[in-house]
Amino acid sequence: MDKIILGNTGIKVSKLCFGALPVGPLQKNLPIEVSGEIIAYALKRGVNFIDTAQAYGTYPHIKAALDKVDFRPVIATKSGAETYESMEKAINEALEGMEIDYIDIFHLHAARADVGVFEERKGALQCLLDYKKKGIIKAVGISTHSVKVVEAAAAREDIDVVFPLINKIGRGILQGTVEEMEKAIELCQKNGKGIYLMKVLGGGTMIDDYDSSMEYVMNLKGQYSIAIGMISNEEIDYNVRYFNGERDLEGIITIRNKKIIRVSQHMCVACGTCIQTCHSGAIDFDESEKAFIDQSKCIQCGYCVAVCPEFCIRVF
Repeated sequence: MDKIILGNTGIKVSKLCFGALPVGPLQKNLPIEVSGEIIAYALKRGVNFIDTAQAYGTYPHIKAALDKVDFRPVIATKSGAETYESMEKAINEALEGMEIDYIDIFHLHAARADVGVFEERKGALQCLLDYKKKGIIKAVGISTHSVKVVEAAAAREDIDVVFPLINKIGRGILQGTVEEMEKAIELCQKNGKGIYLMKVLGGGTMIDDYDSSMEYVMNLKGQYSIAIGMISNEEIDYNVRYFNGERDLEGIITIRNKKIIRVSQHMCVACGTCIQTCHSGAIDFDESEKAFIDQSKCIQCGYCVAVCPEFCIRVF
């Protein structure tokens, strides 16, 4: 599989990145050993790049995969920590959870944050920079859905990698349009930032339009990797073949794996926690004052699943 260098970092990654969110407890919640087999299969098929996060709960799954291969892939993770101390704890959690001695890319996990994130999380960012000086982190990044944050990151010398959300219909993009996100990504690349892309299939909601959705991001200017969540060997095979240049493929129907996140309304107590957490403005109260998810806006991130105090939001 073709590989690229992420900006000025010197980190070489496959153009297909394994998105680890779906195998974990926020979505399909596959057994750790099963997940390890699936991730290892992707690594053996030529994928050398894994994206995860503290919030995903998938460090054990990745550890299980590392035990099954004879090389060390590039690993990116992220944390919503705001202070120096909480970020230091997050770094150690990642190192211990995956049993690794360094992390290739560590992001500020800032999906819905605005440009004030760099000041608001100054302590956390400083921690990442200090650990970069120690060689424990190779590159510091930010993961975001916001056009304005991508633009701001482009101008910052302390940010090496940017992980923005983009897809052809703009589902989930904050503080700007698809066209504005394209320009912000181009600016990042011009300034030497490494770029890899998220939600190019809208969290799986655009799978019926797989080919044109992928062609859109593959035709963007510049060099970048694309993170795709995968939960089966069949999905890995299809995506690897596609990224290796095969286009006349049958079988996308058989691996469709559409996810729908729904609220069990008889359990909902209308606390509003999910509404505050949703990055995409996809959740609101319905006529009965129960939480309701607008599937046309949902990007299947699963964050609402994690925060619901009544455990009434589930992936189906």
